[in-house]
Amino acid sequence: MLSSLYIQNFALIEKVTLDFSKGFTVITGETGSGKSILLGALYLILGERADYSVIRNKEEKTVVEAVFKIQNFGLQTFFEQNELDFNEETIVRREISSQGKSRAFVNDTPVQLSLLKELAKKLIHIHSQHHTIDLKSNDFQMELLDILGGTIDLKNEFNSLFSSYKKLQNTIQTKEESLKFALLNVDYTKFQVEELDKLELYSTNFLEVETELKAIENSEDIKVGFAVLIDQLTDEGATTNAFNLLGLVKSKLDKLSGLYPQLDELANRFRESFLEIADIGNEALESLDELEVNPEQKELLTLKLDLFNASLRKHNALNQEVLIGIYEELSNSQLSVEELENDINELKNQLQKLEVELIKKAEILDEERKDKSKRIQIQMVDLLRELKLPHTQIVFELNKTTKLSVNGFTEMRLLFSPNKGVLPLPIEKAASGGELSRVMLAFQYLISAKKQLPTLIFDEIDTGVSGEVAQKIGNILQKMGEYMQIFAITHLPQVAGKGENHLKVSKSHDSDVTTTEVLTLSKEDRIEEIARLMSGDNINQAALENAKALMN
Repeated sequence: MLSSLYIQNFALIEKVTLDFSKGFTVITGETGSGKSILLGALYLILGERADYSVIRNKEEKTVVEAVFKIQNFGLQTFFEQNELDFNEETIVRREISSQGKSRAFVNDTPVQLSLLKELAKKLIHIHSQHHTIDLKSNDFQMELLDILGGTIDLKNEFNSLFSSYKKLQNTIQTKEESLKFALLNVDYTKFQVEELDKLELYSTNFLEVETELKAIENSEDIKVGFAVLIDQLTDEGATTNAFNLLGLVKSKLDKLSGLYPQLDELANRFRESFLEIADIGNEALESLDELEVNPEQKELLTLKLDLFNASLRKHNALNQEVLIGIYEELSNSQLSVEELENDINELKNQLQKLEVELIKKAEILDEERKDKSKRIQIQMVDLLRELKLPHTQIVFELNKTTKLSVNGFTEMRLLFSPNKGVLPLPIEKAASGGELSRVMLAFQYLISAKKQLPTLIFDEIDTGVSGEVAQKIGNILQKMGEYMQIFAITHLPQVAGKGENHLKVSKSHDSDVTTTEVLTLSKEDRIEEIARLMSGDNINQAALENAKALMN
């Protein structure tokens, strides 16, 4: 139940706090007084996107805050699943700034608009002329039948299974396409795997192969390089080579050791360098002795490297690591043919079992719908008779199909005829706007008597009717208020007179500023307002007496 609403800096509303009661509340006001502004504020609570033009004073933020009593709605699990604090009095708040920022909170916890929408659907519903159009939708008609016929749980079970069934069908189709492709390429794939097997990709490092082949091809130049190092950096060269000359320097420095610290430091650094140079010469000597050139090895390495480079080009691979990945993918695709066949057979078995269960539930659902639809038709005709549609026929035309769909085996059309002697036609073709409003109201009434609904706001459900029909609409809304919290925005005194509570929306003008105000009316104020709805601003005694009679 919506227990209070706070609106600040929203369109023509500067600031207002409204407290609500359970039962049936009417909202009246002259055209243009701001009733739509009140609804606009509530739409923000429903998680609709913000229109920043509604900010009254651009220097301040717009705030809409609603308090809901939710102790009987079974929402604890929803709050736990979404990591929200559960309170029996839950506060929903929207804040909008002129800088283009919009924030939403549930019990002071910031939430995404998608989550706010999901929660709001469980708390409040605004029914406008737009929603009457839903009555022309086949899916909406089927949902009404299932709710009123008590088959909604069975339908939800069926829909859950049907969703799994469709997903399984899609999975099988995808795997069959993969299998078809794999079978078309199986021989070529086998050839590619065998070709890559010969490269021994896991045991051969082709960077090392390339290095080894390069050394063989440039062996003479390498020998020259080693010879230069050996000739200059070992004592096997001439007495005037670099090594012997540096040796003389070392001997002289050794004799001068201890004479001057800075000289000793330089001498030590020279000795370290001399030892490193001697080591380079010795390593060059050893490497030259180990260097062997095998013409057969050169041919073998060249062939291996050519095959590797050809495979890189063929598979458009940048390096050996990428080629290994391609090899593994090709190898796996060979194995995947058998695995795919096994998977498909297993999934088809699952699909067959699921289909048997679906058919069973669809049969039950179809029979239940046919049985319950007759009772609903009688209830709807009785209600519409009360709403001054005395010759109405309303029929749930149910046909059984042979193909499973989201509705099981049931195909349905909601047929309607408002007059005697006229065959019922699909309601979207046969009903006027006023008739659609009354049919929708009758459906809402039956639903409210059957299950607990969230707060329901009717935005001019009585459009296009007057007189006794309006009186009957007021009676039905009043009865619905016995089961739930109802708001009705109305221009009709017959409807306004049936409310337990009454809010009046009006405009006031102060200097250059126009402000919308929302007032909770006392009994005396209500009499005057309902009289105004009947006779306009010139209220006479007869209108006041008629207002009292309507309220009574």
